[in-house]
Amino acid sequence: MNQTIKVLVVGAGNMGRSHALAYASIPEFEIAAVCTRKPDSRTDLMDKLPEGTPEANDYQQALVDFQPDAVCISTYPDTHFPFAKMALEAGCHVFTEKPLAESTVQCKELVRLAREKNKALVVGYILRQHPSWIKFVQVAKTLGKPLVMRMNLNQQSYGKNWETHKSLLSSISPIVDCGVHYVDVMCQMTGSKPTRVSGLGAQLTNELPENKINYGHLQVTFEDGSVGWYEAGWGPMMSETAFFIKDVVGPLGSASIVAGDASSRGKSSSVDAHTQTERILLHKSVQNSAGELEPRDEFIEIDDEPDHD
Repeated sequence: MNQTIKVLVVGAGNMGRSHALAYASIPEFEIAAVCTRKPDSRTDLMDKLPEGTPEANDYQQALVDFQPDAVCISTYPDTHFPFAKMALEAGCHVFTEKPLAESTVQCKELVRLAREKNKALVVGYILRQHPSWIKFVQVAKTLGKPLVMRMNLNQQSYGKNWETHKSLLSSISPIVDCGVHYVDVMCQMTGSKPTRVSGLGAQLTNELPENKINYGHLQVTFEDGSVGWYEAGWGPMMSETAFFIKDVVGPLGSASIVAGDASSRGKSSSVDAHTQTERILLHKSVQNSAGELEPRDEFIEIDDEPDHD
């Protein structure tokens, strides 16, 4: 019989909540404790977990007190490296939200340490496990090469969501926080190595520290000639025109995520809408003798799509 894995859940925001609820629902896992800096930041989550689930305020002390087998890190990006390092040094497996760290040097250090300790080190690229996105990648691979990949996720955030975004923006830009998923998707679609990356950004508010941006646009060129871009912006000033683009074009046609509900007005700041696909529009570039497109465009319906949790 497999031993139950005791997990210390660190962070109780959107992703921490999702992971904690998942651990609580899987018999092979047990939540060793939920750790946040302040008790009130985990109150809503604790109400949804089994009564008596332990709580902690100090991460380093929690590693000692609860002796977890694994640690789930869903905190601000600038804490990922030190928290993951402490967990590995304590002999724990690590699951961390993206990004793994703030530099390639730090990433390599964590990989080295995980190998030295013989522990799993997993980064939360959730779209790799999402059935709709798996299908989208599969369809993209039928379009020939090179590919042109166009993706964005702008969020017209305000109120509580904007306050959360401003806190995040003190340690990370939108194109890094969200873009890691979509550049990873591009790498899967092409199966090719990126050779050139460029980008630009802008600060659209005086509510952020100097040199911090809340809008960014990156471009990637691949060895096989494929190109892709990703755009992300956060804040109450963001436009909801064309804020949800997930599109890939190749010599043989194109595939586009057509998320009617997720891409509708007022949904740009909805966490649940961010991974929705609803259906994929497949277009083929075949023309008949009369110069007309043939066959007709096809909708690939996505059934039983999981929500954010």
